[in-house]
Amino acid sequence: MLEEFLRYLAAERRCSPLTVRNYRRDLTAFFAWLGADPETFDPSRIGAEDLRGWMLHRTETARLSAGSVNRELSSIRSFLHWLRRTGRTQRDVGLEVASLRAPKRLPVFVPESRMQPIVAECSGAAGSFTGERNALVVLLLYTCGLRLAELVGIDRDDFADDFRSLRVRGKGGKMRVVPLLEFVRERVLGHIGRIDREKICRSGEKALFLSLKGERISRSTVQRIVKSELTHGGVQGRKSPHVLRHTFATHLLDGGADMRDIEELLGHASLQATQVYTHNSIAALREAYAEAHPRGKRAEKSLTYNSTKS
Repeated sequence: MLEEFLRYLAAERRCSPLTVRNYRRDLTAFFAWLGADPETFDPSRIGAEDLRGWMLHRTETARLSAGSVNRELSSIRSFLHWLRRTGRTQRDVGLEVASLRAPKRLPVFVPESRMQPIVAECSGAAGSFTGERNALVVLLLYTCGLRLAELVGIDRDDFADDFRSLRVRGKGGKMRVVPLLEFVRERVLGHIGRIDREKICRSGEKALFLSLKGERISRSTVQRIVKSELTHGGVQGRKSPHVLRHTFATHLLDGGADMRDIEELLGHASLQATQVYTHNSIAALREAYAEAHPRGKRAEKSLTYNSTKS
């Protein structure tokens, strides 16, 4: 049954290979813990207590966070819902189990003052093929708000004829179009021209980002590129492709972009997913207010200074 479910995810729900792999991993681990064969087990024997026991096991034994446990629970729920929908069981046990309460975390982003010199350096990068490629990786992630998988999946024919926009294949195969800023457009054209001139592309490979062997760049390589470039730019804390996506959205919002436009550019399924970025802006606004208002931090510092003098 598990293999049939995974085929359903790929064919009907059009999940990416990575998503299907994650479902396989989560469900295989769950059934191993149950001591059941995922192809021959009796679905009616799974109860809510099994799911709660699994969550406790993953929390206490595997030391997973609430968010990670909830993600694994989502995989199991999807499988159980599919069993109910296809008539293999009469009860959807997943609906009977509540998710763990996870602390809300604001998206991590790079401040604009720190991002500006990084963009300037990437815009003028020249030299080796990999150096120019790495600079373009950072520029596209930041100026287009792409997910890691979306960036890796870009083909050279995904651009409009004038190279002023890019067709992006998002989650579930959903397509969206994002505009390219002029300086990024020029970098893309230069990168593609270099691939042709130096014959880096392996025969038949259409990817925009290639390894020196002419193969599509890997996800891990992109992660290393971003970490290296942001570290070089003096960024503290987390340094990942998704941080650049968060940075894209936060900077657009701070610049006055409409929430609906940001939702479309990010490829979010609902406005609720986009609204999390308002909290970043509110937090920054609160900090600025505290620094600037006469009764804010400046006033506290002044009072401390005056009391020290007296």
